[in-house]
Amino acid sequence: MHPARSTLAVLGIVAVLTGCSGDPSAPSTSADDLTGTLTVYAAASLQDTFEELGELFEQEHPGVTVTFNFGASSTLAQQIDAGAPVDVLATANTSTMESVSGLTESPEVFARNSLQIVVPAGNPGGVTGLADFADPELTLALCAEDVPCGSAAIAAFEAAGITPVPDTYEKDVTATLTKAVLGEVDAALVYRTDVLSAGDAVQGIDFPEAGAARNDYPIAVLADAPQPEAARAFVDLVLSETGQQVLADAGFDGP
Repeated sequence: MHPARSTLAVLGIVAVLTGCSGDPSAPSTSADDLTGTLTVYAAASLQDTFEELGELFEQEHPGVTVTFNFGASSTLAQQIDAGAPVDVLATANTSTMESVSGLTESPEVFARNSLQIVVPAGNPGGVTGLADFADPELTLALCAEDVPCGSAAIAAFEAAGITPVPDTYEKDVTATLTKAVLGEVDAALVYRTDVLSAGDAVQGIDFPEAGAARNDYPIAVLADAPQPEAARAFVDLVLSETGQQVLADAGFDGP
């Protein structure tokens, strides 16, 4: 090769390598370089699945620590509206997400869920269907009406033409499920994913009107997220094939 051409070839290779490596002083956009604490607010019914996804996310991005705040979607939205520093919000219905739409990027529905009657193991109250929630002889629990599982219950009862007589309204679906797990009520109305998560401590009973009370679960990055890149990466994981499989294994339906 001609000496001049050889020199040009070497310079070309160096230029390509320099271009690929980039300026070491420039901020990196590699996912492996994500660092810091990612704060995720999520509906109580998502606790098991999101904690599993959080562990997967930390394995993929060892520089990031994921922290969760699980609770009633309406309470989480109120906290965000009050200025809580949050990166990602996942709610158990679309109306709650819409209530903070001015504070989030465009949400995406990532899962769906439906209600199921839950009774303690052995079904000591002899509950057979939704009509039993109108029986004053039974001890019954429902979610508070202002949280997604409560509003879904209202829709189910309206579809069935039943006026329930609950003994207690609980703050979220986890608290409602706990009443059945501990045997403190004869029946409660929760998401079927929660019935699955409780295992042998409870039994689930399907009812036809559950189809009238299905909830869409949206997820969104907060507009002023302290960790926007990590937040979008977490949302991508939830929407990915891996994330969807974790949700499906827990009993959620796909979007």
